Amino acid sequence: MKANVYNKGRAPNVGQLDELQKPAPQKNKAPARKASAAWLVPTLLILLSFIPLAAGVFRLIQLASGAEITPANARFFASPLPVVVHIVNASVFALLGAFQFVTRFRNRRPGWHRAAGRLLVACGLLVGLSGLWMTLFYPWPKGDGELLYAFRLLFGSGMVASIILGFAAIRRGDVIQHRAWMTRAYAIGLGAGTQALTLMVGELIAGPPSELSRALLMGASWVINLAIAEWVIRRQAVPRARTASAAVSHLQ
Repeated sequence: MKANVYNKGRAPNVGQLDELQKPAPQKNKAPARKASAAWLVPTLLILLSFIPLAAGVFRLIQLASGAEITPANARFFASPLPVVVHIVNASVFALLGAFQFVTRFRNRRPGWHRAAGRLLVACGLLVGLSGLWMTLFYPWPKGDGELLYAFRLLFGSGMVASIILGFAAIRRGDVIQHRAWMTRAYAIGLGAGTQALTLMVGELIAGPPSELSRALLMGASWVINLAIAEWVIRRQAVPRARTASAAVSHLQ
């Protein structure tokens, strides 16, 4: 009777063998999947920014080429500097800011994160301040009204305040509050991308918007972005709180 009878119909209960007949190490695909998921966030943020950035580039081309002046663009030709400052800095803020949300990239390149952060603070302030200037001093375009005027002042001021608070937080070493306030500022700055979606959906459902519905749809975009930002901030705070609680319990 043979001692090593082997059932060919069943696989042996061992891992795959390499050419030296030793168990081959099993590759862990989880880190690769996690890295891919991490880069999904900036990709989505850049895609969300595409419509307003494309519109901004088109506006710059109009100004540079001396396009025909119409009631819709006359205010930009009359005073082009604020809109040029707004478009250029909004482009940098939206594109560069998206990569600040990749934790692994941020941790591996802290020098890059700090340098990019300083540039983003400057760009974000210029975006907010130029937006406020245009709201206050440009003639109102057709379809705007007092409610949208108030929304633009409110959220533009909120963006500037969030950047200042975020910068002040990192200066005193409070990384958690720094990230929270800069996340809020980025959410407000990305409002134009969400506005393209809310206006499109609103028009598909109810037809061309009125002055009131347009203001509400545009205001909703900022609210949506801030709601998502708050969810992200609180979601990030939970693991930190659990880690701190576990550390305290371990020391007791």
